[in-house]
Amino acid sequence: MARQLARGMGSFFKPCDCSKPSRCPHAYTIRFRDARGKQREETGYRTQDAAVERLTELYADRKKTSPSVAEARRELGQQTIEEYAQTWLPRQRKITEYSTAKTLASHFRAQINPVIGSRKLNSVTPTVVEDFLDHLEAEGVGRGHQLNVYRALSALLRDAFEKGATADNPLRGVQKPEYAPQRVAIPDAEYIARAIQVADYKLALEIVLMVGCGLRNGEARAVNVNNIVADDVYRVTEQVHSSTHQLAKLKHRKEGEFREVPLPRTVKNTIERFAKEHGTTEDGYLLRGPKGPFSEPNERYRVLKLFTALPPAEGVGMYSFRHFFASNALGNGIPITDVAEWMGHTSIQVTYRTYRHLMPGSITKAAMVLDEQLRAVV
Repeated sequence: MARQLARGMGSFFKPCDCSKPSRCPHAYTIRFRDARGKQREETGYRTQDAAVERLTELYADRKKTSPSVAEARRELGQQTIEEYAQTWLPRQRKITEYSTAKTLASHFRAQINPVIGSRKLNSVTPTVVEDFLDHLEAEGVGRGHQLNVYRALSALLRDAFEKGATADNPLRGVQKPEYAPQRVAIPDAEYIARAIQVADYKLALEIVLMVGCGLRNGEARAVNVNNIVADDVYRVTEQVHSSTHQLAKLKHRKEGEFREVPLPRTVKNTIERFAKEHGTTEDGYLLRGPKGPFSEPNERYRVLKLFTALPPAEGVGMYSFRHFFASNALGNGIPITDVAEWMGHTSIQVTYRTYRHLMPGSITKAAMVLDEQLRAVV
């Protein structure tokens, strides 16, 4: 039975057949009248307090909202997530800190719309969002990717909430996925030498740029002889995007921004030797011309062929070659602030969380160094 509140506020109930509804795990549904006097229902409230709080907010909002504004909000709230995304995505002109516009759209196409895209905005509650995150976890989606998908969904829901499509914040109390990177696998020098030997000549150059300069895969594929700005400095200006396979801006950078990285003599010699033996495009690219040659199936085949020929090594993949750069730098006393900048991380915290195990004695070493001067004054 629905339990009535104060007159005009509506009611809340559990639409289940449990013998003791107040103790069963099913969510509460609320029933109320909107500003136009039409009866509506929302579900997904875990407790009576949450249901009553929502009814109270709706009642207060109805008192101060004109029928015309309420109708506009109602129509907006009747849109599904997928429908709203169709008009919302083109308005996301700015590239976010974490995603390009194309990546943002792909999160809706691949993960969000198939699961909750048909749900109306006015029915989205924190419980709905939490259940969606549980679905991603159950499907084995990695925590890092979960976080990116959540950011896309939460940005849309926040926009809808601000425009009145949802009277209550659908993100209230929702805990975003926590991304804790696993301990990275770092190949040794012998393994890297073998990889360069068995890889095809293009992939071998990518590996050299990753282990020697700390470049990402896509950045290595965009290698350009014109980016050698000094004998020991390489300027990273662009990447081959992993989805479009076209030249694109750097990750976590705006259009036109770049970073400069150390260019070891061995890497410089490798680049120059490659250019001499295989040539360059008229714009100086070694691996990629204006129209190719990268494609996703081709890339997967080249990488699969490489690691099939190499000795099995748990956790080692293409990105492990970039990890070697960090290991080599930090292990030889190069400051982590410099390493973070060269690798293009968004913050030093990313570098520290990923590679802190490479500096196990840093605190002990610091205590010993500081003690040298303290002995004379303490």
